[in-house]
Amino acid sequence: MSLDVNFHGADELSRKLTKLANAKVAKRIARKAARQAMNIVRDAARVNAKAIDDPESSEKIWKNIAVSGGKTRSQNEIVMRVGVRGGASFSNPVPPTLSGGDTRHWRFKEFPTANSMGTPFLRPALINNVQEATNKFSNVFGAELDKELAK
Repeated sequence: MSLDVNFHGADELSRKLTKLANAKVAKRIARKAARQAMNIVRDAARVNAKAIDDPESSEKIWKNIAVSGGKTRSQNEIVMRVGVRGGASFSNPVPPTLSGGDTRHWRFKEFPTANSMGTPFLRPALINNVQEATNKFSNVFGAELDKELAK
């Protein structure tokens, strides 16, 4: 499988970042832009999950799909991911605060097993929206960077 992403304006972005001396501000701007970009993927995953959710069940996978930030060892990186709240472990009790109910079975829908074909909903959401999310990230990052440099 091949994936092509076009990113224009990297030189201009690099020039602006060198003007911005505060690394915390740059990281805050990048985190905001990444969250907005991944919201596009989250929304697509919710639409895909609605199509495969059992209408007779009280558990709704699409209600538990969320964007969350992650931790890295490097101070110069950010992580933003889309996933299903509640995880996929069956050994721990599910937290009662999940709006979609106990949806730990989502992994059996996403990934094929020996007994089921699987109907992916998270992976296609990312694959079909990579360019749109990249564009959103660069637009938001550029606008926020311009605002910060104008101060």
